[in-house]
Amino acid sequence: MSAGVFALGVDLGGTKIEAALVDPSGAVLPGSRFRAPTGNGSSSEQLAASAETVVLQSVATLPDGATLIGVGVGSAGPITVAHGLVSPLNLPHWRDYPLRDQIAALVPGVPVTLRMDGECIALAEHWVGAGQGESNLMGMVVSTGIGGGLILGGRAIAGPTGNAGHIGHVEVGGFDDPCLCGGTGCVEAIASGPSTTAWARRQGWEGTSGEDLAVSYAAGDPIAVAAVARSGRAIGQAIASSTALVDLDLVAIGGGFSHVTPDIFDYIREAIALRSPFPFVAKVRVIPSGLSGEGPLIGAAALIHRSDLVA
Repeated sequence: MSAGVFALGVDLGGTKIEAALVDPSGAVLPGSRFRAPTGNGSSSEQLAASAETVVLQSVATLPDGATLIGVGVGSAGPITVAHGLVSPLNLPHWRDYPLRDQIAALVPGVPVTLRMDGECIALAEHWVGAGQGESNLMGMVVSTGIGGGLILGGRAIAGPTGNAGHIGHVEVGGFDDPCLCGGTGCVEAIASGPSTTAWARRQGWEGTSGEDLAVSYAAGDPIAVAAVARSGRAIGQAIASSTALVDLDLVAIGGGFSHVTPDIFDYIREAIALRSPFPFVAKVRVIPSGLSGEGPLIGAAALIHRSDLVA
């Protein structure tokens, strides 16, 4: 592992914020990874304190003589990239919060780049994950929320506001679940971990978490099976629609709820296969992420180490 230069990767999500130092090969420096809680009940002050804590803890582990060359921040969306603002849907007390400026004040003189977490995931998969060698791919997270990011023609695509690839708020047919974004039938409102468990509970299932649902699915509980199949179908429809729009070759999916059962990938692929009359859509390959739980941090650091790919 290089002792010379590091990027700080920061990942903000609906349940936690993490930070770690990442070297130019995409490896996380041992002992540099820290996390703090977020959550929809956290105040703005609590969220800001969590962000400050993990950044300062991680920076304090920078080896003697090493240089911090930049900070990459991946945030749940939506964001406003031009002004460094974040408004994560699942963190209602942060609306147009200046996260980039807060972090920049903690590391004076070090450049800070903010992008949506989905773009970071795509960069990580392209760099050291399942998307190596691919030029047209989506990195996708299925967890507390659902996010995504695009690499097209070998370059990360952010769009004018930084929200390109936000597949969680693509509406899919056959569903009427209301979404916090104001839409109806958004894939996040159907297929995220909390949304899927909430649907199962409305059908009479008595568990409370994605972990419980995984146990029930493995035991053959019919409601759990129906819930996971429903989730996979919605994700597959969203991926097929996205592929029709931007001609994807590969989608790599990570995030906690993507591990509920390997079968969820079969349900996703079955929904895509219905598009067989359109071979350019049906061709898209959907695979598990090639990264561990460090993927979002590696992707955030890629905003610095792989800045040549970042629009």
